[in-house]
Amino acid sequence: MEIRWWSNDAAIRLAFVRELVALKPDVMLVNSSSYLGVAKQEVGTIPVVFVAVTDPVVQGFVQSLAHPGGLMTGFGAEEPSMGSKWMELLKEIAPDTRSVTAVFNPETASIARFFLPTVRAVQSSISFELIEAPVRNEAELESAIAAAALRPTPGLIFLPDSFLQSRPATVVALAAEHKLPAIYSVSAFARSGGLITFGIERVDLFLCAAGYVDRILKGEKPSDLPVQMPSKFELVVNLKTAKSLGLTVPPTVLARADEVIE
Repeated sequence: MEIRWWSNDAAIRLAFVRELVALKPDVMLVNSSSYLGVAKQEVGTIPVVFVAVTDPVVQGFVQSLAHPGGLMTGFGAEEPSMGSKWMELLKEIAPDTRSVTAVFNPETASIARFFLPTVRAVQSSISFELIEAPVRNEAELESAIAAAALRPTPGLIFLPDSFLQSRPATVVALAAEHKLPAIYSVSAFARSGGLITFGIERVDLFLCAAGYVDRILKGEKPSDLPVQMPSKFELVVNLKTAKSLGLTVPPTVLARADEVIE
């Protein structure tokens, strides 16, 4: 088994994929849309199992979920409808929030804007202003959070994004510095001190992907293996952070939580 890790540099991602393709593997496992976009152009006839890719049909990686076609299949990530759920949870735990900044890196999360229409869809029932904050490096990340803090009764949504997910401690520290309530899509953020997270259970996706890799190694074709969407989700609440922000977590949220950090 050969492994290459994540990089924010598109040139390095391309080099890593080409290194793996040159080894002529029997199957490739690819995590993230950024890497899969590169792999699609480079793998030739090598079968690919992808993990945690948002809306693979819309992104053009497969023909359909039931019949992927071609040499790619795998496991999807959060669906666009998650946007409304993040917004509703943020308002439940921080009901005074009126200005919400959605943070993402457009270079590493090209699909991040898929979530924004469903965030806006709940504006009719929950009054708030939505601001998009694309960031491409840590300096821009810091500036975006500082700008959000200047808005009236602000809050943050950190969209699914490998750039953000690779630095949870930094992201959480910036939100804490400006005393902003924030919701995240990966539980590592809550365990690093973030207020609340709700998202798919990514470890489960990798366990399932191992089964597809095994089946392909035994002769099955990717085109015969349907793309599966996540079935396990986790809600994590950090009570210590809520207290530091002067927030009281409603019992209805605590009752639904898979993990409560005190």
